[in-house]
Amino acid sequence: MKVLIVAEGASELEGALKTIISRLASAELDIHQDKVSAGRIHAHHGKGQGYFKRAVRWMIEAEKRGFDAVILVIDEDGRHERTKEFTEAQNYAGRKIRRALGVAIRTFDAWMLADEVALTKVLNFPINCQPDPETIRHPKRALGSIHERIEEAQTAAAIYSEIADHINLDTLETRCPKGFAPFAQRVRALAG
Repeated sequence: MKVLIVAEGASELEGALKTIISRLASAELDIHQDKVSAGRIHAHHGKGQGYFKRAVRWMIEAEKRGFDAVILVIDEDGRHERTKEFTEAQNYAGRKIRRALGVAIRTFDAWMLADEVALTKVLNFPINCQPDPETIRHPKRALGSIHERIEEAQTAAAIYSEIADHINLDTLETRCPKGFAPFAQRVRALAG
């Protein structure tokens, strides 16, 4: 299946999200990636709010480029309406392309904080169980303070990619029930 993954930042697009999706799908995917803010993609005209329209526009773009499916992940960033708009876009009957849309509560970075066992393994020092990842006000900052304790220089994207290799997906679903759990169900259904 030829799949277009669309996300917001380098932390997602430089491996972590692709790894998580591949592990969830447990099927061979021909994955291509793009950035939500790609200048050539403009909001779809018509009914609906901004993120609903943006999701529909990416569906159109994926169809135009010959993809079988589109997977789109954005950060909630404290804007609760994004989840509602993406749920509406997930259920939108106006486009035939298969899709898995996800909203990371509050940000994708929170997903990386869900499994202290994976964090400990990747960072090579003990990490305690973090507070509920979806309630951490600034998950990127929380990860940044952990990242500062690493002696060897690695980019956040490289660390996220390695965490994605080791994270327990069941733990991630349990600890991020509002954002990751519905997204995981959609990816599995897409690949199934």
